[in-house]
Amino acid sequence: MADQPQKPGRERPLSPHLTIYRWQVTMLASITHRVTGMALAVGALVLAWWLVSVSNGPEGYDSFMAVAITPIGLLILFGFAWSLSFHLLNGIRHLAWDLGYGFNKTTATQTGSLVYILSLAAALDIFAFVWTGHAGYLQ
Repeated sequence: MADQPQKPGRERPLSPHLTIYRWQVTMLASITHRVTGMALAVGALVLAWWLVSVSNGPEGYDSFMAVAITPIGLLILFGFAWSLSFHLLNGIRHLAWDLGYGFNKTTATQTGSLVYILSLAAALDIFAFVWTGHAGYLQ
C-alpha cells in the first residue's frame, strides 16, 4: 500500500512526533500530575512504614529515623511533601476546570505556573516547620 502513488492533493498526514511539540506549562503540569500520583502511592508505603515503626516503640522508631535523617531519606521525604502539595493544588485546578473555569489558554498557563510555585513553597514551608522543631518532632 505504501508504494502506491497518492492522488494529487491527498497527502496522508504524518503522525506527530514528540520532537515537533513545544513544551508548554499545561503539558508539563499534566505529566507531573500523573508522576506525583504515582509518587504518592510509593509515599503511602513510606507512611505505612513510619506508622508501623511508631507502633513498635522506640526501637522501631529509631530504625525509621536512622534512614529518614540521611540525605537520601530527607530527599525522599521532601519529594513526598512536594508531590502531595503539587497533586493537591493541581487537583484543585482540575476541579475548577470541571466547573468550567480556567480553560482560557492564558489562564491555564498562569494557573499551571502558579501550581508549581505554590507547591514548591508549600513543600519548603512544611520542611522548614518540621526542621525548626515547631512540629514537635525534634524535641
